[in-house]
Amino acid sequence: MLISEFDPWKSRLCACPPKLTFNPYTGCDHGCVYCYASSYIPNFFKCRPKKDLLRRLEEEARKLRGELISISNSSDPYPSIEEKNCLTRKCLEILSRYECKIQLITKSPLVTRDIDILKKTKCMVALSVTTDDDEISRRLEPYAPVSSRRLEAVEVLIKNSIPVAVRIDPIIPFLNDKPKRLIESLASVGVSHITSSTYKVRLGNWRRFSKAFPEVAKKLSPFYFEEGERISRYFYLPKELRYQLMKKVKEIAEENGMKFGCCREGFIHLNSALCDGSWLILEGSFFIR
Repeated sequence: MLISEFDPWKSRLCACPPKLTFNPYTGCDHGCVYCYASSYIPNFFKCRPKKDLLRRLEEEARKLRGELISISNSSDPYPSIEEKNCLTRKCLEILSRYECKIQLITKSPLVTRDIDILKKTKCMVALSVTTDDDEISRRLEPYAPVSSRRLEAVEVLIKNSIPVAVRIDPIIPFLNDKPKRLIESLASVGVSHITSSTYKVRLGNWRRFSKAFPEVAKKLSPFYFEEGERISRYFYLPKELRYQLMKKVKEIAEENGMKFGCCREGFIHLNSALCDGSWLILEGSFFIR
């Protein structure tokens, strides 16, 4: 199956609404040092299309009845090879034809190429922008488009009436934990929703992070490995610190007229809307079949 239920394990920390998920590609070439999917998908940083993708998607899409589909939760739908092969675009055409609701999650401004499809589809785009500092962005997400290009894409999408949420994710103390200027900038161009979460450590991503930001890692290490929590094979920051970080992002977002949701933190009461921003497209209720 290409299309599957999102979070079938029903994590107690997940506050997302019922939805389906679909990844056109296996793996991702953005090389983000904090990447979580690299811990459970083999050869993750070598991006490759799903086998017989379009035929299989057409067959599965015929059985859908307007469900919400999140693209993509493991691999960015706009890796570097997408510009040439246009597979995500072709997938959007198929899902749009079957009147699915589509949530696109990406770090790439290439999403603006597909505005013509998105305009005729019930959809929203969640663009990940971890920082407004391009130098930090280059080190944190070395092969992804820098943050300034993503911010330009946010403006283009909103000017074309595509609903946009921004994921300031992950928040990392001593690195990008002062997002006030970024949030104010996003509000000024019409962003309606902020999703945020803190960095969750696994040993693979910690090795990459420590190499990219050795001084920050040195400061962070006791917070994760001595004072933090171990939840579902991840090392989390101490609960009170996570809470204060998320509360600060929420307050800044709401001061600027935006809704807020935190992702897999266990602080559902902080959410002022559906955590993933899908409230921007959902109308009424639906059931996954």
